[in-house]
Amino acid sequence: MPKHSKRYEEIRKKIDRARFYKIDEALDLVKQTATAKFDETIELHMSTNIDTKRPEQQVRSTVVLPHGTGKTVRVLVFAKGDKAEEAKKAGADFVGGDELVEKITNENFTDFDIAIATPDMMKSIGKLGKILGPRGLMPSPKSGTVTDDVESAVREFKMGRVEVRSDKTGCLHVPIGKRSFDVSKLKENLISAYKQIMALRPAGVKGQFIKKVVVTSTMGVGIKVDQADLESAQ
Repeated sequence: MPKHSKRYEEIRKKIDRARFYKIDEALDLVKQTATAKFDETIELHMSTNIDTKRPEQQVRSTVVLPHGTGKTVRVLVFAKGDKAEEAKKAGADFVGGDELVEKITNENFTDFDIAIATPDMMKSIGKLGKILGPRGLMPSPKSGTVTDDVESAVREFKMGRVEVRSDKTGCLHVPIGKRSFDVSKLKENLISAYKQIMALRPAGVKGQFIKKVVVTSTMGVGIKVDQADLESAQ
């Protein structure tokens, strides 16, 4: 059995691990138990019923959070000419073409959170797969990071658009804000993310798509959320 800190054990005493909490109760509790000395991220975790062995059932897309994540997002854009200028005006932190590809290749530069590319740049950045892939930074059409509309993509990721991708166990993980957020903002982000993800249900999934919904903080304990309350929320 792993050993936990006294702080963690005290948090566990406040939570009924068998109970499914209403949205407001769950979020109020997750804020109360986020007692680390930094502004912890509040996270949404969902267990799905997808068959992870079937590629067509993998979930990979993006959701837009009404109030963002509370995190400063560093955006890199692979683009040339007018598209590069659009990216700069939209607020991209790093913009470039082949010279940026070389910087990543030669210097292992990965000091960014999102990489966006115009379709014409994909041939050039293909060789970056071994560097960017394991870090989840490789641009992909499914995640909305390969696009000609770089201006909109940069602005949306800066404002609160996040990637959702099923892991090897079929679970989905989404940051929905910070401990410093009001419960009302966390609630709107949670409901919005849940409804957008429900709309991503792969056609081949049998039975219930989302099996369990949990909220937690970076250093906290999982708190189960009542899905019926989520389904009825507006």
